[in-house]
Amino acid sequence: MKLFLFLSFSALILLETFGNTHETDKQALLKFKSQVSEDKTVLLSSWNNSSPLCRWTGVTCGRKHKRVTGLDLRGFQLGGVISPFIGNLSFLISLNLTDNSFGGTIPQELGNLFRLQHLDMSYNFLNGGIPARMFNCSRLLDLVLYSNHLGQGFPSELGSLIKLVYLDLGKNNLRGKIPVSLGNLTSLREISFGQNNLEGEIPDCIARLTQLVFLSLPINHFSGVFPPAIYNLSSLQYLTMFGNDFSGNIRPDFGNLLPNLRYFTIGDNFLTGAIPSTLANISTLQRLGMEFNSLTGSIPPSFSKLRYLYMLSLSDNSLGSFSAGDLEFLSSLTNCTLLQDLDVSFNRLGGDLPASIANFSMNLNKLDIENNFISGSIPHDIGNLIGLQTFWLSKNLLKGPMPASFGELLGLVELLVNANRMSGEIPYSLGNITRLETLYLYNNSFEGIIPPSLGKCRYLLYLDVDNNKLNGIIPQEIMQIPSLVSLRMSNNSLTGSLPEDVGRLGNLGRLYVAHNKLSGKLPATLGKCLSLEKLCLQGNSFDGIIPDISGLVGIKEADFSRNNLSGRIPEYFANFSSLEYLNLSFNNFEGNLPTEGKFQNANIVSVSGNINLCGGVLELRLKPCFTKPPRNSRKKLVIRVSIGISLLLLLFISSVSICCLKIRKKKIINEATPSTLGFFHEMISYGDLRNATDGFSSSNLIGSGNFGSVFKAFLPSENRVVAVKVLDMQRRGAMRSFMAECESLKDIRHRKLVKLLTACSSIDFQGNEFRALMYEYMPNGSLDMWLHPKEFEEISRPSKTLTLLERLNIAIDVASVLEYLHLSCHEAIAHCDLKPSNVLLDNDLTAHVSDFGLARILLKFDQETFINQLSSAGVRGSIGYAAPEYAMGGEISIHGDAYSFGILMLEMFSGKRPTDEMFGGDVTLRSCIRSALPEQVLDVADELVLHNGLRIGFPLAECLTQVLEVGLGCSEESPANRLGMSEVVRKLISIKERFFKTRRGARR
Repeated sequence: MKLFLFLSFSALILLETFGNTHETDKQALLKFKSQVSEDKTVLLSSWNNSSPLCRWTGVTCGRKHKRVTGLDLRGFQLGGVISPFIGNLSFLISLNLTDNSFGGTIPQELGNLFRLQHLDMSYNFLNGGIPARMFNCSRLLDLVLYSNHLGQGFPSELGSLIKLVYLDLGKNNLRGKIPVSLGNLTSLREISFGQNNLEGEIPDCIARLTQLVFLSLPINHFSGVFPPAIYNLSSLQYLTMFGNDFSGNIRPDFGNLLPNLRYFTIGDNFLTGAIPSTLANISTLQRLGMEFNSLTGSIPPSFSKLRYLYMLSLSDNSLGSFSAGDLEFLSSLTNCTLLQDLDVSFNRLGGDLPASIANFSMNLNKLDIENNFISGSIPHDIGNLIGLQTFWLSKNLLKGPMPASFGELLGLVELLVNANRMSGEIPYSLGNITRLETLYLYNNSFEGIIPPSLGKCRYLLYLDVDNNKLNGIIPQEIMQIPSLVSLRMSNNSLTGSLPEDVGRLGNLGRLYVAHNKLSGKLPATLGKCLSLEKLCLQGNSFDGIIPDISGLVGIKEADFSRNNLSGRIPEYFANFSSLEYLNLSFNNFEGNLPTEGKFQNANIVSVSGNINLCGGVLELRLKPCFTKPPRNSRKKLVIRVSIGISLLLLLFISSVSICCLKIRKKKIINEATPSTLGFFHEMISYGDLRNATDGFSSSNLIGSGNFGSVFKAFLPSENRVVAVKVLDMQRRGAMRSFMAECESLKDIRHRKLVKLLTACSSIDFQGNEFRALMYEYMPNGSLDMWLHPKEFEEISRPSKTLTLLERLNIAIDVASVLEYLHLSCHEAIAHCDLKPSNVLLDNDLTAHVSDFGLARILLKFDQETFINQLSSAGVRGSIGYAAPEYAMGGEISIHGDAYSFGILMLEMFSGKRPTDEMFGGDVTLRSCIRSALPEQVLDVADELVLHNGLRIGFPLAECLTQVLEVGLGCSEESPANRLGMSEVVRKLISIKERFFKTRRGARR
């Protein structure tokens, strides 16, 4: 009986204890629910006092004591914060809160859960670091905190979780180095630290993690040589180190040390040397990525042994030797029957494309060999690769026709063969590829017509056949492809009119048909292409009026120039809020040019070459519009006509005298300016320049300035291309500009000055004075077109954007030239007209300063003449760049150049012209940038810099701040406060060395 009473009493105590602890779990979960955002609590509606705890949504209880052992709320999209009362769930073994929207910090109270084995809080918005008390959970097997905002560094206490098998702390903005205590976690099989800001070398303690099969370290700032400790991890199957700062070579015996790898990616680092041929010994290898490094040598043909290989990416290295034999590996890879993705683009691979590529596995869906030096022709049997979806062969040396068997690649989505030497007709069979989305054939020598069969490619988004030898009409069928976003057919010999059906292209954003032989009236249906942003029709023979396209309010660029269009210029262009460029030049437009809206900005609108246009803003330099005089002024008009007749007679007599003088001038060519031109070792005649520029053809026009135009010229006797600046002798100051340039450049030598080769002082075939200067040709044009590519025609627009490092190098180049002119010449020279259009770039994007038409040798200049010239032409052409003291008649000095350079710097890194319409009054480019530094520096930076070639974690804001501070220091209002060019050069080089000494400058 006593025993029975004792057992009953004990059971009662246990029951009471169980009931209390059960209640503890319930209250803890209700507290948790109370911290969840109200709009999501409905998902936890079962969490109430009337429902049994163990039936609540996401709750798992133990069988014995009915205590909460598991809480799984993954994917509920719950918001709010995690209640610290969760630490009262003392029997909790598994906690999964992944894929929610919890914010705040991870509660310290999680450290009370000593039974916890599985913790997953990935895909939330948690911050505040990893609490140190959490490492009291010594039974943890899985710790997953991927994709939060934890920040801070690795706690050294991490090494206390000695039972940990799976650790994922990726994408958390963690900083600092990997702690040595990580080596204590010898049970670890998987580690993921990717997408953080971790730095330093990988510690040697990693070598103790011999059970490791998965190691993911991508997109951090780890540095040093490839970690030697990793060579000891022979069990590794997955190793990714993409996007770090690792350097040096990979050991030649790599493949023998890590024989179990299946996945190995180490792209986007600074690795050098050869690809280890022993990689072919890793028989399990499925994915190999080594792109964006500086690897050299050949691609091992032994890769043919990797029978499980499905992805091989070696792009953006220096592999190959531009010669035959570089492509031997392609033939060997035909043995890899599982290969799906092959990318060897942007290397130095040469030799003929082997016909054996047609024998690749039918599993191959991507083949990218673009940007190499591959010659030969495309194999006729290319149609065997029926699995291909992406085929990029652009920018090589391929020739011959496109095989008709392309039409058998029915799954092809992207086909790029642009920028080769291909010829023949475009195959009709391409129309069979009905899934095709991108077709680039531009920059080749294709001839014949554009196949109407392309109209069957109903999913086509991008069609580009620019710069070929195509003729015939624009097929009506192409105008019926509803998906087209970009249609480019410029620089061919297409005839006929622009089809009426163009209005059916409702998604068309870009239409380029410039420089063909198209004619007729522009179709009224053009106004139905409501998605158009860029319209290029220049260089054809279109006539009639511009149809009603007032609905194209999203258009950014429109070029109607060099046609036969007539009538009045539509006023609705003034209200196109997105318009950045409107070219109406060299047509037959007439009447009054509007002066409202976009027509107020001469940097946006171009109307030259329309002799019957009048009015407009002063900067467009059109004649005033004639208005009919009132009746009471007719008597005055008769008097004016009489005076006019008298003046005409006087003008006739003067003309006869001038003609006589010009005939005499032909006998004394080149004697007008002997002192200035005598330094040239040779001269060139007007006739030679006329022939070299094809009669100063507009097709050779590469620029224009205040005093003339610049043409590209070919000199057959020297077999080279030069640039010729032809002075407009009708412009006031043109002769002074010619003399200034000759005088300035005759005694100065600097490798970053555009070299003046010779000059021409002559008479043209009509007896007019002719002056021209011949310079070395700069193939990459002006800095202006690189900074503002949208303002230039597509044919002259750069194919890429300038990176931050490239802009910094250009700034250093220009500053070094000014330092030379100011300090190293026999007599100091002020350039006086520094701006982006006067900075030219050679093949290597090295900057060369040009246009010394306003330059002054400071000990010799005529001050009065110079001020007059500034007021008439110089400052007008360089408003925004000229030093403020010049506008008030101040003395010319080297400090004026410093100001111009400072504005140039601000423009280079902000992408904004000082004359942008957003500036006016007290709001200037300089004031905007000065007020933004340093906190809002990224808000004023050029977006092309923000998204071009910079790896994650680069201190962009700090670098840009220092660069822009140099620009501000040069452009101080007071000349005495401006930086000298020697100091500028020193500062810029220091910035470059600090931020780019161990970093790659630019990506392709």
